[in-house]
Amino acid sequence: MDQQPTPPNQPKNPQQPPQPVAYDQQGRPLYAAPPVQPVPQVVHLSRAVNPVEPEITPQVRARHDESMAAFPQLNLSEAEYIISAVRRHPIGLVLPVGITGLLIAIVASLIINYPLMAPSLGLMNVPTHESIILTGSLFIILVLLGGYAAVWIYLNNKFFLTNESVIQEIQHSLFSRHEQTVSLANIEDASYVQRGILQSIFNYGSIRLSTEGDETTYRFYYVANPKEQIAILNNAVEAFKNGRPVDANEAD
Repeated sequence: MDQQPTPPNQPKNPQQPPQPVAYDQQGRPLYAAPPVQPVPQVVHLSRAVNPVEPEITPQVRARHDESMAAFPQLNLSEAEYIISAVRRHPIGLVLPVGITGLLIAIVASLIINYPLMAPSLGLMNVPTHESIILTGSLFIILVLLGGYAAVWIYLNNKFFLTNESVIQEIQHSLFSRHEQTVSLANIEDASYVQRGILQSIFNYGSIRLSTEGDETTYRFYYVANPKEQIAILNNAVEAFKNGRPVDANEAD
């Protein structure tokens, strides 16, 4: 079969641009036919006005309801549930309880032994035993209230791991508290620290979390068995970032 000749002034290779046949006085190329301009491709993207909510399985719904019943103060999403509720180690109560008990013992001893001590004081107007009992009792009540407040503040510092985030409740005083929430996707590093012989013997320490971007560091002190808690947390972070279901059983 005979090959048809290529029309003049047309490129033999269609992928090559056409060649000019002449040039005008300003040096601009002149073509036998106008060059074909590439047609830009336009891609239209659309987003639903009402995004489709992810499906919540009955198992997730049941765990969410259990978590809300156990911790109603937490603001959990519809598919969020508690994996681990970390509380402070009881050893942190030794100091406030010890000081409270010591002060009560001293005041009680003074009240009991006051009749024997009064003559040796050499005072002109010695307070009566009844007034000492009343004053001492009021002081003991104040000490008990102060000790109870210290214990309540200590125990109300809590740390929760959910399938979506880490929630830390910080109680500074009776009337000062705040809550910190960090998404598992933003946690860059999670580690624990045990310092000293007491922390090693009684197996408690502190948890440290660092986040991406703003480089914020979060700490939670007096954590019982911090090694196990960090193992659960790291497995939850890894599972969340890889799109796997997050559960405490993955740390086993």
